[in-house]
Amino acid sequence: MGGTDAREPVGAFIGSFTSDGGRGILTADVDASTGALTVTGATDALADPSFLALAGTVLYAVSETEEGVAAAFDVTGAVPRPLGAPVAVRGAGPTHLAVAAGHVLTANYGSGSVTALPVGPDGALGPATDVARHEGSGPVADRQSGPHAHQVLPAPGGAWATAVDLGTDSVRIYALDARSGALRPHGETALRPGTGPRHLAFHPDGTHAYVLNELEPTLTVCRWDAAAGTLTPVAETPVVPEGATGPSYPSEVVVAPDGRFLWAAVRGDDTIAVLALDPDGEKAVLVATVPCGGRWPRDLALDPSGRRLYAANERSGDVTWFDIDAQSGVPRRAGAIEAPAASCVVFG
Repeated sequence: MGGTDAREPVGAFIGSFTSDGGRGILTADVDASTGALTVTGATDALADPSFLALAGTVLYAVSETEEGVAAAFDVTGAVPRPLGAPVAVRGAGPTHLAVAAGHVLTANYGSGSVTALPVGPDGALGPATDVARHEGSGPVADRQSGPHAHQVLPAPGGAWATAVDLGTDSVRIYALDARSGALRPHGETALRPGTGPRHLAFHPDGTHAYVLNELEPTLTVCRWDAAAGTLTPVAETPVVPEGATGPSYPSEVVVAPDGRFLWAAVRGDDTIAVLALDPDGEKAVLVATVPCGGRWPRDLALDPSGRRLYAANERSGDVTWFDIDAQSGVPRRAGAIEAPAASCVVFG
């Protein structure tokens, strides 16, 4: 599997919850022949670094705390080294971040907002240039009493950023001014009420997006128009088998580099759902589910080769990796390492 630009990873970084026994940010070597991880170091310089993003030799992390900060780390050494002090995101409970147009964007779950932080010449973060605050609610009273931005992701085409809001059952589209760091609201796509969208992933051809819903174990297929900056829902499909009793709380979605398959992590069921995509990317069909190798898979990640899948299992405290069958897309468990309170995996 994988496209022509597929490559083997040279290293990995694992985020974890220090408040629940995690070691912070772990570094790991990756065996090119087997995909096996070997932890080589860790830093707890940042509390609860639940999500990470790598840009060259700089690793960015959110601190999923009430105060809400993000931090930059130089990763040229054996252990990530802080680049300056953590920077306030001016929002609560940031759960996700991404690099776009010379800025780091954070999705702040607790406050329902998106923040832009400028990146300096050395990769360090500067004070927030803008905070876009969401408004709205959903029908699930205990989870949707207000907005809860859960993910922010640059969209194909380079002009837009998408923000998935679990609390308002919607995806917001923003334009980011690379000079000023201002976030300009462009549009909002409403999804079915009560689904609780958590994360999305784009098809490699840039024409579709797949929104994974947390409050109902479903996937919403959307068309993406990069020129207009519009996201249009076209279909919804389950990520658990018919008759599954749950509870099921999907967490992360990734798409194969060749666009043939999609995988979704489902907590509670503790499974990885395998969905086949049609050649146009318009239709997703659940074809299999496999155990995630642990409990409460918070994150899924493909390595750069596209041949292996990694699950960060938060409650069992491990990262499990799988070899992906090139024909069926079904992952086969190949190994695991201990990683207490693991929350995400990124590759270098």
